[in-house]
Amino acid sequence: MASVLVRRLALAALAVIVFVCAWAAGTPAAQAHPMPHSVVTLDVHEESVDATMELPFDDLRLATGLSIDEDSVLGSERAALEDYILQHVAPTTDDGQAWTAIVTGMSTSDAEQTSTGVYQELIVQLTMTPPPGGSTRSFVFDDDVIIHQVITHKILVVVGEDWSAGAVDGDAQEVGVIAVDTATGEIAPLQVDLGEGSPWSGFAAMVHLGGTHILEGTDHLLFLLVLLLPAPLLAIGGRWRRPAGVRRSSIRIVSITLAFTVGHSVSLAVSALTHLDVPAAPIESLIAVSILVSAAHAIRPLFPGREAVVAGVFGLVHGMAFSFTLAELGLSSTQLVVSLLGFNIGIELMQLAVVLAVLPALMLLSPWRGYAVVRVGVAVVAGVCAVGWLLARLGAPNPLAALADGLSGYGGWAVLALWVLVVGVVTARAVRRSRPHAGDPVTPELVDPSESAAVSGGIR
Repeated sequence: MASVLVRRLALAALAVIVFVCAWAAGTPAAQAHPMPHSVVTLDVHEESVDATMELPFDDLRLATGLSIDEDSVLGSERAALEDYILQHVAPTTDDGQAWTAIVTGMSTSDAEQTSTGVYQELIVQLTMTPPPGGSTRSFVFDDDVIIHQVITHKILVVVGEDWSAGAVDGDAQEVGVIAVDTATGEIAPLQVDLGEGSPWSGFAAMVHLGGTHILEGTDHLLFLLVLLLPAPLLAIGGRWRRPAGVRRSSIRIVSITLAFTVGHSVSLAVSALTHLDVPAAPIESLIAVSILVSAAHAIRPLFPGREAVVAGVFGLVHGMAFSFTLAELGLSSTQLVVSLLGFNIGIELMQLAVVLAVLPALMLLSPWRGYAVVRVGVAVVAGVCAVGWLLARLGAPNPLAALADGLSGYGGWAVLALWVLVVGVVTARAVRRSRPHAGDPVTPELVDPSESAAVSGGIR
């Protein structure tokens, strides 16, 4: 009898286990997702700290009791939300003196964190200013938004931009986490200590940012390189004809590069130091136009001998585009001057490196008949990219623009292919000269600069 009872209990337990497992397997995966946490990103300046708070809608509703949705955030509930935020965010100096905090912006967005799925969040921008004598590099950040009511919630605090520490590329660095202490039920404020920082760190970061900006800014380099394509050639009768020679080509290349440098340096300095507010859309469109003009000139001479002037004029436009990067950093006057110098040095160093990598190859290829194919082919690709960018920047998205944006990832391969071509052409010339008789194999046609009469026809 006892054995029968045990067997029945075992079967009942097994049935319960099977039911629980089946129920768990049928439960939607979304119910297993952890709840999203808040994220506060601090952008540190000399005299203030800007905070961007990302607050999940669901937990914010629980904490405030407000019926928050996209419309109410920008309408009836906005004032109540601002009051709530300012009541629960209280930065202070290390010795307890209160900072001033004001809400400068509010919006909504869709977001997704690890394993949470997509959810809606409120984006709040704050500007927090310490009292006289207070430091933006060491302070106490007291924030209990949401977690004063939703004890399972957490606030991740990160630093986005910190010029004095060399953080200008937007890569966030975690400072700490604010959460409810489960043992005591208390919420301890976060001590933020960013160290001393230095102008040298900011300067070095701006040099790196300038180099990265020009290297990843495909349109800027493309304009200069396409304008330099015909630099080793002479324009005769409305066509690019014979090689110009090393001395003349070098002078033209240096003058074009220098004019572009002066042009964008002047406009970058003026735009940044005067805080000139220039709309980005027309500037970016003009950059696409500059590439289109230089591409057409590389195919047929439009302004032979005046390339430096064109490079300088369009350089002014490119410089204003460079200034947008500095404007986004919110730097003080002193930091701006140092940043302007470092950023421009980074641009020039990277620009010089690219020119030195490409121009010798173009000069070596210029006596070769096949250089016309290289020149026209590169110019056509640049022109197509320019058209795609121009349409996109005028409000007409297109696949050409997306394709052109991805070209920066292949720049190194393009330079390598160019030099492989140079090696092939130079080797073919050496073979031809070493065996100058009728039985030699056919090699690429090469033209010596002195043989100008032999290259009077065709696309040159």
